[in-house]
Amino acid sequence: MIKVVGLGPGHVDYMIPMATKAITEATVVIGYHYYFQFINHLIQEDVLCIGKELSEEEKRAEIAIKHASEGENVVVIGSGDAGIYAMASIVYQKVAEQELDIPVETVPGISAFVTAGSKLGAILGHDFCCISLSDLMTPWTTIEKRIHAAAAGDFVTGLYNPKSKKRYWQLQALKDTYLQYRSPMTPVAICKQLGRSEETIKITTLGTLNVEDVDMFCVVMIGNSQTFEYKNNLITPRGYLNRKPETGEEIQQASFKEILQNIPSNTLPKDALWAAIRCIHTSGDFAYIHYIKTSNDAITKWHKYLKNGGTIVTDVTMVQAGITKSFTAKYGNEVVCLLNDPEALSIAAAEGLTRSQAGIKLAATKYPDALFVIGNAPTALIEIVDQVYEGKLTPAGIVGAPVGFINVIESKERLKMISKTPYALITEKRGGSNFAAAIVNAAFTLTESEKI
Repeated sequence: MIKVVGLGPGHVDYMIPMATKAITEATVVIGYHYYFQFINHLIQEDVLCIGKELSEEEKRAEIAIKHASEGENVVVIGSGDAGIYAMASIVYQKVAEQELDIPVETVPGISAFVTAGSKLGAILGHDFCCISLSDLMTPWTTIEKRIHAAAAGDFVTGLYNPKSKKRYWQLQALKDTYLQYRSPMTPVAICKQLGRSEETIKITTLGTLNVEDVDMFCVVMIGNSQTFEYKNNLITPRGYLNRKPETGEEIQQASFKEILQNIPSNTLPKDALWAAIRCIHTSGDFAYIHYIKTSNDAITKWHKYLKNGGTIVTDVTMVQAGITKSFTAKYGNEVVCLLNDPEALSIAAAEGLTRSQAGIKLAATKYPDALFVIGNAPTALIEIVDQVYEGKLTPAGIVGAPVGFINVIESKERLKMISKTPYALITEKRGGSNFAAAIVNAAFTLTESEKI
């Protein structure tokens, strides 16, 4: 039986009971000779203790296998956790390569980066990684790739084997790389001889980190972009205080903020920009910042109109359905669509009009002061604009967002010619019922734009 035992950082208070029990039951103990000072009080009489040098890890594994094969209860010791940059890997590997039937067990210990995390407060509060800078068994090109990935990924990073007499340049190379991704003010901690009487901790920043302050007895901890220092503690927020929104309204507001932070450069006035944000939210396409056009203060004027209970006329039921009912209920707005009205159907049949055109023509006689919202049919937009242009009608405004290929461009060019009636349109062949409704909802909620 071989037990690979992690001793923790060295102090007896950091050694878990499982490790203590394993050592007291051992008949052979193998490890780096420096570590025996931490467990002498646990080793029983007549136990064979075999101390080796730092570079003799493979030899320690072979010796452990030899004694285990002879029926001894073997313990292989190491600092920190036995499975993290420690002896467990080579012992298991040797047993597997030789296809031996020797039971192997890993007894965990408190690793250096975990000890550092506790000493520093809460630096490990979010995603983290550990990198060994020793290139004795891992090519530097591989280590360098991992450094770039960790830095770009904004991981809190624990550095093992950061520096020695012969490996004096790697930490500076890492620092230079991290400064490509992180602020020079990123907190850094140099933790030396953790858990031992010689323990020292120095908190500095990435920009001022002096690599000459680091040696082989250190673990270096680098914060991420959110890590901050408070009263000698390093704190990496987990996100409890900025938890993701959960309600529909919270999610929508967060979406609007996200859009505003990433919106392309534009010269839209504030009310038109809000309408554009609502259209982008509807489509997920930032290009719509370039496709919305409004007359001066159109959204602002409609906000007042709708708050006063103004009537809305739509060309199709999809636009009618897309206008938020809680808004219309709050202000008492009537949303009218006469697409399927019997009288409109009669007009369509008698005059050879499309149903949507006939519905809008009928609505113009019944609701001449309404806000007309066209999201589907260019013929309906042509009908209402022609009446306005000829002086037959003075509505509260026109939203023109029909989509398609036939008569779409022509209908929108007509709308641009209106000078006294407020309008908004989605240019080119783009648009649709969802965009027409989004513009109306933008008018309803114009004051919400001040919250983002």
